Amino acid sequence: MIYPHATPVGQPVRTTGAQGRLYGRQYDWGVFNRGNGEAAGFGPVGRYGIAPWAEDWSRLRQTGKRSDPFDILKFIPLNKDGSVWLSFSGETRARNWFESRPGLGTQKVNNSGRFAVRNLYGADLHLGSHVRLFGQLINGNAGGWRPYSYGSTYRKKLDMQQAFIEFKWTMLHAKSGFLFGRQQFVGAPSYMMYNRETPNVPLSWNGFRGYMVWPRFRIDGWDFVQTDDSHNKMFHDGENYNNRLYGFNFTWAPPDGRFMHDRTYSFLDLFYIGYKLAGRNSAVATPTNGSSEGFNTRNNFGVRWHGLAGPFEFSLGGIWQGGVFRYARTNQARNVSGYAINTLVGYRIPKNPFHTFLGLQTDVYSGGNKNKTSGTIGTYISPFNPQTNYLDTTTYMTGSNLISFAPLIKATFLKSVSLQVKYPLFWRYSTQDPIYKSSGFYKFTQDFNGKFIGMAPQAALAWQITDHLSWTQYVSRFMTSHALNKAGGSSGTYYQSNFVFRF
Repeated sequence: MIYPHATPVGQPVRTTGAQGRLYGRQYDWGVFNRGNGEAAGFGPVGRYGIAPWAEDWSRLRQTGKRSDPFDILKFIPLNKDGSVWLSFSGETRARNWFESRPGLGTQKVNNSGRFAVRNLYGADLHLGSHVRLFGQLINGNAGGWRPYSYGSTYRKKLDMQQAFIEFKWTMLHAKSGFLFGRQQFVGAPSYMMYNRETPNVPLSWNGFRGYMVWPRFRIDGWDFVQTDDSHNKMFHDGENYNNRLYGFNFTWAPPDGRFMHDRTYSFLDLFYIGYKLAGRNSAVATPTNGSSEGFNTRNNFGVRWHGLAGPFEFSLGGIWQGGVFRYARTNQARNVSGYAINTLVGYRIPKNPFHTFLGLQTDVYSGGNKNKTSGTIGTYISPFNPQTNYLDTTTYMTGSNLISFAPLIKATFLKSVSLQVKYPLFWRYSTQDPIYKSSGFYKFTQDFNGKFIGMAPQAALAWQITDHLSWTQYVSRFMTSHALNKAGGSSGTYYQSNFVFRF
């Protein structure tokens, strides 16, 4: 409940609505607050949220409800009746990595150690019940021994991460709002796009977003350009008009029910998410193991059904991705037709003291044929940083030309320590397409002709030391297949530690 994450296993224990209202800090979105609250469209929210502006601290207007030393910073009245008030938020994160063979051995740096620190501090000014202003500053730095891949998303001088104005009102009996400015967007399924968790600088977008929420139905629409965070000068970030994000979402909460002597509720999302890309992030593979840059328009039509049915928790999603790719040099156009299927189904053992969750996650991302220079492109892409630990905690794998099968188990001990063990196995969808990473694809010294990539048994240990301090550790051993080793790949060990202070 303190800092939940997306997907069914993102909240270590199952909570009731009463517990959520007592300990959580979500705005009142009715049934969409259930579980970790991500169904409301603003990311998971417990006491704190992925998006700090999604937290509602207005109940602290009653001073008798203040129980934490930091509560004095969460609600600061600026007039007599407290209708104008200010709330501060903050996070300082220290993260370090160790990788024995980074990037499946392609980085040519062995036993790499990296360290990164970031600070995110914000202020939320409420001008009555209809207008609020939110701003958030960021800075970060990184270092280490035998480091690699440090860019502007790791080293960032002080800059504006978010700055927007929100208007709220009631229209057609719906709680409605409009946000304009620089902001986070976590309204899509987390396996498609999320908050860019590994680097110091999260994703942010510039534009507008509007929403309407009824008791069992909500709609959401947006149009953004990505923040240009490639600079490392103070207050120098602008807009990157090469990357656009736009779309809409409809969510319906079907009537509740009972199954196996327990409650049942779910949410059905129907969405369209479009994006435009240019430059390196839009490149396609070529027959010579190179890449051709161009201009990508991707139209994603998707459905997701998620919730719980008695002791079972589930998320079932499918996306068809159409669009067009144009080569930068020739302007030659190729149509796109790809797809993704993402499922996570698990069983929460009833009345178990450790809230044990047994699950199975399967993901399929279509691939294409790098040897074709005309015709339809079949490679699905997810360029805007899906949730890091959804697919692979090492981040070596990404959602393109991939089949993943991953059993997992999660348990919570002492009410503050959660352990998850996961065993994903990875295959290429198409042997005519390369293995993709978060930016581009892998290039090995020899051709990789196999289908099986390898397996990556991994464990995550999270300790919520206090309401404000947490320590999370991840360890994985990526074991590459024999065929990939012959091509020049390499097995490796991955370790990551995160010590976080937030209020």
